[in-house]
Amino acid sequence: MKELLKMIAKSLVDEPQGVVVEESKTDYGTVLKLKVAPDDMGKIIGRQGKRAKALRTIMKAVSFRNNTNVTLEIVD
Repeated sequence: MKELLKMIAKSLVDEPQGVVVEESKTDYGTVLKLKVAPDDMGKIIGRQGKRAKALRTIMKAVSFRNNTNVTLEIVD
Protein backbone atom coordinates (compact mmCIF):
# COMPACT_ATOMS: atom_id res chain seq x y z
CA MET A 1 0.00 0.00 0.00
CA LYS A 2 2.93 2.28 0.71
CA GLU A 3 4.19 1.92 -2.87
CA LEU A 4 0.71 2.49 -4.31
CA LEU A 5 0.35 5.74 -2.38
CA LYS A 6 3.83 6.85 -3.43
CA MET A 7 3.07 6.13 -7.11
CA ILE A 8 -0.23 8.04 -7.03
CA ALA A 9 1.27 11.01 -5.19
CA LYS A 10 4.22 11.23 -7.60
CA SER A 11 1.83 11.42 -10.53
CA LEU A 12 -0.03 14.37 -8.96
CA VAL A 13 2.88 16.65 -8.01
CA ASP A 14 5.42 18.77 -9.90
CA GLU A 15 8.37 17.56 -7.79
CA PRO A 16 8.08 13.74 -7.61
CA GLN A 17 11.47 13.42 -5.91
CA GLY A 18 10.00 15.29 -2.92
CA VAL A 19 7.38 12.61 -2.21
CA VAL A 20 8.09 10.61 0.95
CA VAL A 21 5.79 7.99 2.47
CA GLU A 22 6.50 6.74 5.98
CA GLU A 23 4.77 3.67 7.34
CA SER A 24 4.27 2.93 11.02
CA LYS A 25 2.34 0.21 12.81
CA THR A 26 -0.05 0.94 15.67
CA ASP A 27 -2.45 -1.12 17.74
CA TYR A 28 -5.25 -0.13 15.36
CA GLY A 29 -3.45 -0.82 12.08
CA THR A 30 -1.04 0.97 9.80
CA VAL A 31 -0.49 4.71 9.52
CA LEU A 32 0.87 6.07 6.24
CA LYS A 33 2.33 9.57 6.47
CA LEU A 34 2.60 11.38 3.16
CA LYS A 35 5.07 14.24 2.85
CA VAL A 36 5.48 16.37 -0.28
CA ALA A 37 7.29 19.56 -1.20
CA PRO A 38 5.63 22.70 0.23
CA ASP A 39 4.73 23.94 -3.27
CA ASP A 40 2.93 20.67 -4.03
CA MET A 41 0.80 20.55 -0.89
CA GLY A 42 -2.13 22.21 -2.66
CA LYS A 43 -1.99 19.67 -5.47
CA ILE A 44 -2.23 16.78 -3.02
CA ILE A 45 -5.05 18.31 -0.97
CA GLY A 46 -7.00 19.64 -3.94
CA ARG A 47 -9.91 22.05 -3.96
CA GLN A 48 -11.93 21.72 -0.77
CA GLY A 49 -9.86 18.62 0.09
CA LYS A 50 -11.32 16.49 -2.68
CA ARG A 51 -8.01 14.91 -3.74
CA ALA A 52 -7.06 14.17 -0.14
CA LYS A 53 -10.45 12.55 0.38
CA ALA A 54 -10.01 10.51 -2.80
CA LEU A 55 -6.56 9.32 -1.67
CA ARG A 56 -7.98 8.28 1.70
CA THR A 57 -10.84 6.44 -0.04
CA ILE A 58 -8.40 4.51 -2.23
CA MET A 59 -6.30 3.54 0.79
CA LYS A 60 -9.41 2.44 2.72
CA ALA A 61 -10.56 0.31 -0.23
CA VAL A 62 -7.18 -1.40 -0.56
CA SER A 63 -6.95 -1.96 3.19
CA PHE A 64 -10.46 -3.42 3.27
CA ARG A 65 -9.51 -5.82 0.51
CA ASN A 66 -6.42 -6.89 2.47
CA ASN A 67 -8.30 -7.17 5.80
CA THR A 68 -6.18 -4.46 7.41
CA ASN A 69 -6.77 -0.97 8.74
CA VAL A 70 -4.87 1.89 7.10
CA THR A 71 -4.97 5.58 7.98
CA LEU A 72 -3.53 8.25 5.69
CA GLU A 73 -2.03 11.39 7.19
CA ILE A 74 -0.86 14.23 4.99
CA VAL A 75 2.01 15.95 6.78
CA ASP A 76 3.37 19.40 5.95
